[in-house]
Amino acid sequence: MDKQTLKNIAKLLGSVGIYLSLFFLFPIATGWYYGEDIFLFLLFDILFFLLNGTIFLYLKNHDITLSLRDGILSVNLIWILVGFAGAVPLWLYSNITFMQAIFESISGFTTTGATIYSDIESLPNMILILRSLMHWIGGMGILVLGVGLLSLINPSGSLALFKAEASGIKLDKSTPKIKDTAMMLWGIYIVLTFFDAILLKLGGMSTFDAINHAFSTISTGGFSTKNSSFGAFESPFILWTTTFFMVISGITFLAHLKAFRGELSGYKNEETKWYIIIFILLSLFMGLFRYQSSDDTFFTAITHASFNIAALMTTTGFASLDYEAWGQMAVSIAFLAMLASGNGGSTAGGVKIIRYVVSIKVLFAELKKILHPNAIIKVFINNSPISNSLISMTFGFILLFVITNAIITFYLYASGYDMMTSLSTALACVGNIGPGFSQVGPAQNYGFYDNLDLVVLSLGMIIGRLEVFTFLLIFLPSFWKKF
Repeated sequence: MDKQTLKNIAKLLGSVGIYLSLFFLFPIATGWYYGEDIFLFLLFDILFFLLNGTIFLYLKNHDITLSLRDGILSVNLIWILVGFAGAVPLWLYSNITFMQAIFESISGFTTTGATIYSDIESLPNMILILRSLMHWIGGMGILVLGVGLLSLINPSGSLALFKAEASGIKLDKSTPKIKDTAMMLWGIYIVLTFFDAILLKLGGMSTFDAINHAFSTISTGGFSTKNSSFGAFESPFILWTTTFFMVISGITFLAHLKAFRGELSGYKNEETKWYIIIFILLSLFMGLFRYQSSDDTFFTAITHASFNIAALMTTTGFASLDYEAWGQMAVSIAFLAMLASGNGGSTAGGVKIIRYVVSIKVLFAELKKILHPNAIIKVFINNSPISNSLISMTFGFILLFVITNAIITFYLYASGYDMMTSLSTALACVGNIGPGFSQVGPAQNYGFYDNLDLVVLSLGMIIGRLEVFTFLLIFLPSFWKKF
């Protein structure tokens, strides 16, 4: 790795660190408002700011010019940086190990929402808002904010970083230039968060709870201020409001961007149609099952079913009830929702609906070729032909996603955990979902895992958030030959 690359990455990390330290002022101010002891958090934030500010100032005359390879390495390092930075205040203000704090922090920034805390309500308010803020920063991708920052420094560098970002956001011909896109995406993100918080407040939440849950909802994160998550709020209005915003956040943000410009065509693509259809069908199946097997009214059953299906499909991970207690049929439906995931370019994790659509269309095309060997059969998405490279990337991602889940499942099972816990933990972490089943069900937490387990699961969350390829590329020998 040459000096130019080191300076590029160091300046980028320094700039991201500065922004992160400024974000940390919000939970610090919250702690001050509630009369909590903010000294250690403030001291850490000052030192963190000075460290990153020194790096940035030292390299202030250095122009960042990132290649795609530099961007990929930078993305990985930034997620590690924010994971460690967020862990420090968690460790300082709660009785947990530093590895548990790292896990919680990475879970926050990757919007996984898996927690090691058994008594969330005993945490200081500044830590509660910090956890939700981690979701909110990581939801759109701290790199999208970095794109706007970097484009001010060097436009070519911003393109490399944008291509390496893991949120799945793709540009089309109608999309403005990168800096403007990044800023507009954050603008939409803020607007959705604001309206969600206002509606939750009107529904009966306290201002503090409304802000926390709006941060977690729009980012599809899942951290709550309550031990029982949304089970603590006995309000259909709150549940339906959150269901709506979870579903909205599971749709590509470029569709929202077009909608803000008066174009609704972004919502008419095949991926969004299938996303809505799958959500409605799974919600109806679970709702009808709950209605027939309990004393709930149909409205109550469909309310809780829709909420929990939305939470799992969008990988938010909230829970209004312990759906594991509803029986095996409910668990099976919930498992399908976990596999489904949201749209590419949204804040949701997982495989993404678009990859399933591409895979199924390609498989049907191959079956047709068997019947008609001489026919030229093309596969289309939204009336556009799919390239061979996209097909390869799609199947490659699904294969690597399955392999990653299998490795983590095998590791956990070999460590003595039951198969359901092992399998659902792997899927919940790599898919950035949060809750799984059995020992990590919606009413449980991850506090029983030892430090080595948490290292593996933390890597799984980062791999999932970086959509596998971006993380695994740095382990190829050829990746380092050009440095």
